[in-house]
Amino acid sequence: MKWILYNFLFAIVYVAMLPSFLLRMKRRGGYRARMGDRFGRYPSPFTFPPSPIWIHAVSVGEVAVAGQLMRAMRAKDPSVRFVFSTTSSTGWRQAEGQVGPGDTLIYNPLDFGGCVRRALDAVKPRAIILTESEIWPNFIRAAKKRGIPLFLINARVSDRSAPRYRKLRWFFGEVLRCFTKIFAQSDLDAKRLVDAGADPATVSVTGSFKFDVAKRNPPKEEELRAWIGGGELLLGGSTWPGEDEALLRIYAELAKTRPDVKLVIAPRHFEKADAVEANIRKAGFGCIRRSRGETCPSSSSPLSTLNSQPVYLCDTTGEMMGLFGIATVAFVGKSLCEHGSQNMIEPCLCGVPTLVGPYTENFRPVMSDLLAADAILQVQDEESLKREILRLFGDPAARAALGARANAAVERRRGVVDRCAEDLLLLQNR
Repeated sequence: MKWILYNFLFAIVYVAMLPSFLLRMKRRGGYRARMGDRFGRYPSPFTFPPSPIWIHAVSVGEVAVAGQLMRAMRAKDPSVRFVFSTTSSTGWRQAEGQVGPGDTLIYNPLDFGGCVRRALDAVKPRAIILTESEIWPNFIRAAKKRGIPLFLINARVSDRSAPRYRKLRWFFGEVLRCFTKIFAQSDLDAKRLVDAGADPATVSVTGSFKFDVAKRNPPKEEELRAWIGGGELLLGGSTWPGEDEALLRIYAELAKTRPDVKLVIAPRHFEKADAVEANIRKAGFGCIRRSRGETCPSSSSPLSTLNSQPVYLCDTTGEMMGLFGIATVAFVGKSLCEHGSQNMIEPCLCGVPTLVGPYTENFRPVMSDLLAADAILQVQDEESLKREILRLFGDPAARAALGARANAAVERRRGVVDRCAEDLLLLQNR
């Protein structure tokens, strides 16, 4: 009965959200040509590698986690092949850089019984690996019925999701018990998964995969340094609406005493770049956009007479790590005006003094480690963010010390992916 109810509600929700999906497709482009993948129907001719491991990831961070795991597993077993699935065109573009020559990239099927069955019939995976919180009940139950080993890596349960998981234990418990093994990020995540009905014997705590995923990109750093022209940089990385405006107000204050400092804003979603540019101009600054190939103020991006220094808008994908590598001070978005936060490990690895807002629940175990090491600054509001940014730009020694602690904290926690790759190869071959 509960699965009939789930399928009924899923269908209603999907139909209700379809207009927003179509609008997003129009804005981002990408996966319209592969819409059949969503229904388990693949273009002809189309072949899958024999006996592959199916790995699924959605967000940019999850795709990076999956890619790191795939490389670690290939290093231990060069014969392994993957089918990599994602759900968005952004995820697809990121995943293209992760798959190997013998791998296949697809969009994940909708979680309807018929779509899932056709996809599993076509792929014929020997094991399935899901990342973080990708819980698709029909997909998971169908794989379990076929005897396919199922794994959940870098598993987490957010503060907001935990009460719902626990309350709906009668539903999630059956799904979570389908997994052969669950690799949780922290003790708290493991407890929440067990509270939601997971078998304690299948849950182990590994730490966060994301400490291993971050890698510096020196060629990209040099390319971006040439674009910006060098100098000291205040970076707003993966910002969300509201955070851009806050950074612009802070930058206007900073520029009064440090006119040499440049502000770079890299919004989380590049399709929001027009709105960010409008905010930049409204604040009285000129705008230099990366996507337009602009390297200096031009007729298309005139500087305001109010401020002589332009703001650099990096509205392209795949360049965030390069930006963190050249930043003087970095703020990590979706933490001041939105709940969740983006990845703060990357700037910390680069030895950059890093600030986040109060909302970092998506990286709770990571934040716990970084705060314990005094390796990151967490502020509560825009005023405290401004105070810390002004302080750091006025105190090079404090910047250097915080950056060194940040880098050391990340380096101490690496190695999780390699250990889990070994376990996964052993478990899926049993």
